[in-house]
Amino acid sequence: MIFNVDAISAPLTGIGRYALELANGLARHEAIEELRLYSAVRWVDDPAEALSSNRIFASLRQNLPFKTRALEVYSRMRNLLFRAHTRNLSGYLLHTPNYILMPFEGPAVTTVHDLSAFNFPETHPPERVRFLERHLPRTLERANRVLTDSQFIADEIHEKLGVARNKLRVIPLGVDGRYRPRETSSLSEAMHRHQLVAGTYLLVVATQEPRKNLVRLARAYAALPEVMRARHPLIIVGARGWLSADLERALAPLEASGAARRLGYVSEEDLPLVYAGARAFAFPSIYEGFGLPVLEALASGIPVLTSNVSSLPEVCADIALCINPLDEVEMSAGLERLLSDEEWRETTVQQGLELAAQYPWSRCVDETVAIYREVIGDAS
Repeated sequence: MIFNVDAISAPLTGIGRYALELANGLARHEAIEELRLYSAVRWVDDPAEALSSNRIFASLRQNLPFKTRALEVYSRMRNLLFRAHTRNLSGYLLHTPNYILMPFEGPAVTTVHDLSAFNFPETHPPERVRFLERHLPRTLERANRVLTDSQFIADEIHEKLGVARNKLRVIPLGVDGRYRPRETSSLSEAMHRHQLVAGTYLLVVATQEPRKNLVRLARAYAALPEVMRARHPLIIVGARGWLSADLERALAPLEASGAARRLGYVSEEDLPLVYAGARAFAFPSIYEGFGLPVLEALASGIPVLTSNVSSLPEVCADIALCINPLDEVEMSAGLERLLSDEEWRETTVQQGLELAAQYPWSRCVDETVAIYREVIGDAS
């Protein structure tokens, strides 16, 4: 089979993590006779090589002027090269884990993680919205199966884009075993590197872009009692995103007082430790296809506050504290409970660990391979 690894690019986001875990899992899977990885405009030997190769192309796409035109030119060039590289290949199945299929004569599978570019276009760079509007309908028509991370997204794709339910398959994401509770002593080096105190801070892991709802979170946090903010600083992990002027204004007084701090990108080695060292985790996104950080926090033994919309209640199974992400008063009250209700915290931690244990990445890989078999069976 052919697996597209364009999404494996630093810093890894949720889709990049999904592509990396699938690529590694498929390479080890006994049912996969031959795995070929295609990155950007060439074949690569392993996911680590893809990570290095994609960094160059990601930088070019980010910095070129006329981004929409550059994205289309890059896409056409990539498609031409992929068609040439696969012209003599037969008997292969193609899986693109990041929305848009490349041209391919054989059976094909795509993964559509969410429809945020269609539902909330104002929260995305315009060139991304136009690209998906132009190319996703054709991909959905061509694909033999469309994978989604949650039933919520599968229902949206069916209802809003007209994809037949018999073409849709739901395969939840997984959580790496590195996300687990830790003894405080094992966290000391990471805490020192990031100037954190284990067991005290309110953690957020999210790209700084509008859909993650960090502006309302900052305001809700600012409404907490001063003594609580002093005891539990707000720590934001994640790359700088886009359309962030409102977030800068909301965070400025909190950062000036030391109540909030942005760590930016945290390494793959340190991130599980930063999770495990948190007092609590907040993820009040207004829309998610899955919400992998919620599962990572639960696996780390950390109480979670998240939104009661989109796929998030489906993922957290009522274990997290779910609030209306548009109601700052409700969010602030939820944060206060999240940080101070010891009886609830103790109960939810154990429930969260039990839930997260049901979602190893191996399950995601196995269920994906089962879909490949299904598609190949249809084609034979």
